[in-house]
Amino acid sequence: MEQDKNRVSSGISFVFINTGMESQDNEKPIYAIGEVAGKLGISVETIRLYERQGLIIISKSAKGQRVYSESDIERLTCIRTAINELKISIEGIRRMQSMVPCWSHIHCPEDQREECPAFLRASGGCWTYKHAENECAALDCRSCKVYLLSGTCENIKTLIYKDILPQPGNHRQQEDEL
Repeated sequence: MEQDKNRVSSGISFVFINTGMESQDNEKPIYAIGEVAGKLGISVETIRLYERQGLIIISKSAKGQRVYSESDIERLTCIRTAINELKISIEGIRRMQSMVPCWSHIHCPEDQREECPAFLRASGGCWTYKHAENECAALDCRSCKVYLLSGTCENIKTLIYKDILPQPGNHRQQEDEL
């Protein structure tokens, strides 16, 4: 009963910026797929499509049923916003997620990048590939920093530009060096 009370009071007012610093409660899967579909006004099959396309990694209960956390709902809301309001296709979202330089955030060695499908291809986020014998092989993609931070288009842009744009405050120093 207490759990249901918390669900109702949480509502559907989501913040579309996932900082990766949310409490563990945000990551606790407690919602069934039907509940999530109802909250978002979409079909269960649409949620399953996003899962098949690698846009979201879901948890499964001991009985094998899909269960979702508040963070999952935020991610799904962002996906819906990107598709409906920004007119970005599922393939466009996948391509943007593939541009996140995961190797920079995970700090994998350069020799591993030469073999890594996430480094070599641009068809989905690094969590959509099988990783063998590298830094990511032992990681749980669902709790990986790259996956958590790539939940919104704004964060994806930040993650991509972080490695190619000068850091604030360093611009004057870089001009002086020229």
